[in-house]
Amino acid sequence: MDLRKFLLFLAVTAFKVKVSLQGPNQRRLYQDLMTNYSPLERPVANDSQTLTVHFGLTLNQIMDVDEKNQVLTTNIWLQLFWDDNYLSWNSSEYPGVTKVRFPEHLIWKPDILLYNSADERFDATFRTNIVVNSSGSCSYIPPGIFKSTCYIDVRWFPFDVQRCDLKFGSWTYGGWSLDLKMIEADISGYIANGEWDLVEVPGQVNHRSYECCEEPYPDITYTVVMRRRTLYYGLNLLIPCVLISTLALLVFLLPADSGEKISLGITVLLSLTVFMLLVAEIMPATSDSVPLIAQYFATTMVIVGLSVIATVLVLQYHHHDPDGSKMPKWTRVLLLNWCAWFLRMKRPGEERVRLACHNKAPRTSLTSMELSGSASAPQSTNGNTLYVGIHGLESIHSTAATSPDSGVLCGRLVARAGEEEMLLPTGHSSSVGKVEPDLAKILEELRYIAKRFRNQDEDESVCNEWKFAASVIDRLCLMAFSVFTILCTIGILMSAPNFVEAISKDFFT
Repeated sequence: MDLRKFLLFLAVTAFKVKVSLQGPNQRRLYQDLMTNYSPLERPVANDSQTLTVHFGLTLNQIMDVDEKNQVLTTNIWLQLFWDDNYLSWNSSEYPGVTKVRFPEHLIWKPDILLYNSADERFDATFRTNIVVNSSGSCSYIPPGIFKSTCYIDVRWFPFDVQRCDLKFGSWTYGGWSLDLKMIEADISGYIANGEWDLVEVPGQVNHRSYECCEEPYPDITYTVVMRRRTLYYGLNLLIPCVLISTLALLVFLLPADSGEKISLGITVLLSLTVFMLLVAEIMPATSDSVPLIAQYFATTMVIVGLSVIATVLVLQYHHHDPDGSKMPKWTRVLLLNWCAWFLRMKRPGEERVRLACHNKAPRTSLTSMELSGSASAPQSTNGNTLYVGIHGLESIHSTAATSPDSGVLCGRLVARAGEEEMLLPTGHSSSVGKVEPDLAKILEELRYIAKRFRNQDEDESVCNEWKFAASVIDRLCLMAFSVFTILCTIGILMSAPNFVEAISKDFFT
């Protein structure tokens, strides 16, 4: 046991001695490397030589996409690799020292910045140490929360795909002094965002020349391609809007006598206005393009507005005053004939009237009517018995044709032109002389009542025509607006380039 403890003590001591030997060597190496070293000097053996910097990035997270201010916020680690000719050493002269670390302000580093930065400090990277190995290769990986300007194209919102550029380049060095080599973006450790799906991050090296200088200025531009996830907007904006636009169609199914047709249309219109205001709050105030969802809301509002106008016309037809103007002939032909036939609509009571018209059974005709107080009235001697004889009353005819002015079908009873004279024959002075004053008053009242009923029948017939025309307009608007709403919904929403992809991934995955 004592031997084992002794061997273990020797091993630990040897390990500590080996580690501790690095301290003096590393201190000596720092002193030797910093002797006559200037961080302002470009670390090349010849000033005419171009220093090559390998540049890349690691995208960790898309933190926020501000559509209103058009700013993209990302969590990125930059990757810069270059060779410093003044920071190389022989490993055998400094045992155990393979890498050293310098603060970024002590040695030279490329002044590569994000050109389209929207941060208050402009350079949002955290100042980390630069790792240098024995061959002089420098590795600088600063992390940072980058805010970059990005043009947000809301043309296909919420089925849009955004492309945001991250343009990196040297701020003071030209292409003859510093050359950039691109490293592919690393997205292996990317943290998924709840609103955006990362599609790809391609990169490209650009060389731009200016009139002031002959040398080109290189830059590396990474494009963050991301697709908006539409589940949230579909459940909170699109589906309620579709349901509300469907409620607008119920205006044409609501009876005109209920008095709620206009109220329902106005309520639907106000609901769509509220949803459109919610969309306007999250959209940038730009006039370059109109968002797809705003187009859909605007189209739906136009449809609902037209439905309110059509409802007003329907109510005007339904409550038309019979003492007003008669229905024009073109309106009767268009609505009561053509549209009613196309919509397979039948006037109330039409089947009953047709059955009555096709009935061929003979009718009994009334040829005479005698009212007598007694069978032997002519033999009465006291003169108190009332005897009235009315002859010449022919059969009451039933017309089988439709009146061209009113459109009333067969079944209407029409009396002869001499009906009033039959009730009160004014042409025979001998008969008038025999009619007592009370009977004359009764007959006058009967004639007035008959005429009143006749006028009421005519007014009711006219009102029924206007009400039936209103029903035809209601049914026609229901079909037209239903087709128009379906076509607009499918046409506008499916016009987005990635509509099918968004629906399949967000709603069925």
